[in-house]
Amino acid sequence: MSSEPVTTPTRVRPRERDAILQSLRAGVVPRIGHQHIQVGRYTEIRALLADIDRVADGGAGSRFVIGDYGSGKTFFLHLIRSIAMEKRLVTVHADLSPSRRLHATSGQARSLYAELMRNMATRAKPDGGAMASVVERFVSQVLTQARDSGQGPQAVMRQRLDSLSELTGGYDFADVVQRYWQGHDGGNEQLKNDAVRWLRGEFTSKTDARQALGVRTIVDDHSFYDHLKLLSRFVEMAGYDGLLVCLDEMVNLYKLSSTQARNANYEQILRIINDSMQGSASHLGFLFAGTPEFLTDTRRGLYSYQALQSRLTENTFARDGLVDHSGPVLRLANLTPEDFYVLLSNLRHVYSGGDQAAYLLPDDGLHAFMRHCADRVGDAYFRTPRNTIKAFLDLLAVLEQNPGQDWRVLLGGVAIAADSNPDLDPIDADTDGSDDELATFRL
Repeated sequence: MSSEPVTTPTRVRPRERDAILQSLRAGVVPRIGHQHIQVGRYTEIRALLADIDRVADGGAGSRFVIGDYGSGKTFFLHLIRSIAMEKRLVTVHADLSPSRRLHATSGQARSLYAELMRNMATRAKPDGGAMASVVERFVSQVLTQARDSGQGPQAVMRQRLDSLSELTGGYDFADVVQRYWQGHDGGNEQLKNDAVRWLRGEFTSKTDARQALGVRTIVDDHSFYDHLKLLSRFVEMAGYDGLLVCLDEMVNLYKLSSTQARNANYEQILRIINDSMQGSASHLGFLFAGTPEFLTDTRRGLYSYQALQSRLTENTFARDGLVDHSGPVLRLANLTPEDFYVLLSNLRHVYSGGDQAAYLLPDDGLHAFMRHCADRVGDAYFRTPRNTIKAFLDLLAVLEQNPGQDWRVLLGGVAIAADSNPDLDPIDADTDGSDDELATFRL
């Protein structure tokens, strides 16, 4: 292990510093500042960079990011999202939950779509809520084209949106975008807001949508994936290079107690994979994050659905340290002790705001902390480091607020618990109900 910390002389903006520290101490992934703390996994990042380039070139792709509980899947997804936005993709992301899934009959799929749309982000609006700005950009391009060609804006808009009518739900989608333009042209803010609400999947009643916009459909459970395909085409029309959909906590499908409900959701995943492989989708990428159990459990996981197992079976030659990152399954490599040392160095740097003179812990303290962690929880401290990171930041907080306190004295009292995987908790026995509305989750 190197005795020198790998740090950077760059300053860390207070906003990024606070977001990183507050999130990690709470055990969640920060939304910004990933570049300050990212370590390792260069081959995995390179593989997904190729996927992003493929989507930008008009292709499609689906990846399953698989890693142990606490191994950094969510952080990895946020990092890839940041890269995708820098490469001019629009990103949407959401966690699956009891009320949000890919297929349902009681609004859970529409709820997932609405959550994805709330989290829509672009390089200009990385914190979400970007739907209105994407539509506005499309309208601005239409106005520019109309001015250059001498045509009316309404005619140009119809021409550009005409290609959407070949897709399921495309006619109403195009109609709603035109309603937005009408609100824009006439100064009708209510009409603009209603159009954005429809595009976000926030209408729950067809009657309300018809009264507000004159359309007869809404985004519902059955049209979830069709509207994502429409959206990918639309963002490309608006001048972006594609759409990246990031879905985390996929293990919630594994926990569905209804076999019929699980299979319906797995069938939706199969449809997405088939479209990606067969070229039926364009400018659209999916990232699914889950634990190994979600993938390989032959009773409840994706491997319980035969068609998915055949498509997701991993390369049998990739073993004994060999990897293959060209397939749909991307297993996150565990951090090494060397990676973790770099991570601690980066966290120390962030805590000081980028001021090396303000470091609260010397290099010897980093080594001592790692030895202490190894004694307490074994190699889990760097393989699934969520609790270890929290303990390290707690130590720095005490050192900051108690000047002169000897870190050696404090270190012996640091308690670190190994992360336990709730996905391995007992799950209720299957109930083969005939209606997936009866499906329940055990969290």
